[in-house]
Amino acid sequence: MIYITLFLEFFKTGLFAIGGGMATLPFLYDLVKYGWYTMPELMDMIAIAESTPGPIGVNMATYAGFNAGAIPGGIIATLGLVTPSIIVIIVVYKILEKFKNAPVVQSAFYGLRPAVAGLIIVATSDLFKLTILKQNLTWAWNGIFELKALLLFLVMTVLVFLFKKVHPIVFILGGAVVGILFGM
Repeated sequence: MIYITLFLEFFKTGLFAIGGGMATLPFLYDLVKYGWYTMPELMDMIAIAESTPGPIGVNMATYAGFNAGAIPGGIIATLGLVTPSIIVIIVVYKILEKFKNAPVVQSAFYGLRPAVAGLIIVATSDLFKLTILKQNLTWAWNGIFELKALLLFLVMTVLVFLFKKVHPIVFILGGAVVGILFGM
């Protein structure tokens, strides 16, 4: 039964999370209810998935599936996540080949871009709240933020803007090293 649930939940995630791995985050937050992972584990999973090769959504599906059902669970969750993409790509290719210059198709893509951006912003906002803001919010300035995490966030943000051509893995590894050194 767990394998069917894994497949269906990740199939649904793959079907509706348009825009890539970060767009899967709202769906992954919802899957916490199954007990396959906790919210802190999800944050760790995001960090691991971001720092390992491959698409973040696939990495996260594999991790969550493995957590829930060992090796078969990892395989089934991953297949559940990618199956809708394969189906959609085949269907879209067939349709776009015939209608790619049609105004309605161009308009649909025009509307999809902001929708995907919205999904990513919401996921980023939730990740920011869980990482930078303290869970037990108080209204004293020093009680709202995890100051070390906020400082690391600000420094990394500035560095990313200054050094856009540097590979993201450098920043991910830098964050890991700072976390180890300063016990974040």
